[in-house]
Amino acid sequence: MRRRDLIAGLLVAAATRRAPAQQARKVPRVAVLTTSSPPGSPAIDAFIQELRELGYVDGRDIMIEWRWGRGATERFPEFAAEAVRLNVDVIVAANTAAGLAAQKATKTIPIVIATMEEPVRNGLVTSIARPGGNITGLDFQPPDLQGKRLQLFKEAFPTISRLAVLIDSAGRPLTREIGMIAAESAAQALSIRLQPVIEIRSAEEIAGAFQAIAGDGADGILEVGGTMFFANRIEMAERALKSRIPVMCNLRDEAATGCLMSYGSSLVQAFRRAAGLVDKILKGAKPADLAIERPAKFELVINLKTAKALALTIPPALLAVADEVIE
Repeated sequence: MRRRDLIAGLLVAAATRRAPAQQARKVPRVAVLTTSSPPGSPAIDAFIQELRELGYVDGRDIMIEWRWGRGATERFPEFAAEAVRLNVDVIVAANTAAGLAAQKATKTIPIVIATMEEPVRNGLVTSIARPGGNITGLDFQPPDLQGKRLQLFKEAFPTISRLAVLIDSAGRPLTREIGMIAAESAAQALSIRLQPVIEIRSAEEIAGAFQAIAGDGADGILEVGGTMFFANRIEMAERALKSRIPVMCNLRDEAATGCLMSYGSSLVQAFRRAAGLVDKILKGAKPADLAIERPAKFELVINLKTAKALALTIPPALLAVADEVIE
């Protein structure tokens, strides 16, 4: 055999031996449990974009299993159980309700919760600095935000004396307790009565809640909790306009849809940071060692178009300090 033919044969044999190894390269699989369907959700789009920037293209470097509740949280236990059956490498839970469902489904698969509320008191982690289990993520809604929201509402409308409270209690055992304690403390200092207080467990109850509040004559509405409110933000805005009552909501996306004012952190940035945590876990980090992150900034957003539709005047001083004014 000529030397050239021998070398060619050896190269072919080596390539043949490498091929199975290349084909066997494991592509990580990530399940995402959320209320918003991809694409079209700014937060989900940001999550996908951040993964791309970190080197993960869906279908090539990573396989994403999307499970969304179409505005509801009732199917999260089903979605979490399915993610476990698929033996995914990471579960990304969009919010506390999804995180609680994932926690019940597995104690071994890493879980990243993009927007948590009171992670320690809700029993999701043992501490902020060292979560200690298979869960990490972002503490997105500190309870003291309710006090700042009430303060801003009072600055916008100094004569208000009574606000209704809408509580999203679906899938959140401590929402009423934690959120209401913070809200009541701030309301007392501002001479505001919180009445009536209405808990909502499903989207079907939104219309009746607004009817009750409109008939009661409250000066405005404060949201406590928010996954369901966010998922149904279009209906919430329409009901508020129809009832001619201003609402202080949690997220910029709600204000953009038509809520009068919002004060909170960026959902887009939260999902970007969640993608970063997924990257760390896929590279070998343990959720137990990844400290729970907290927002670096909170933003005031005012929808001036809604204010005009409700014949309300926002003080120029408040407009001047707003992070965004929607016109």
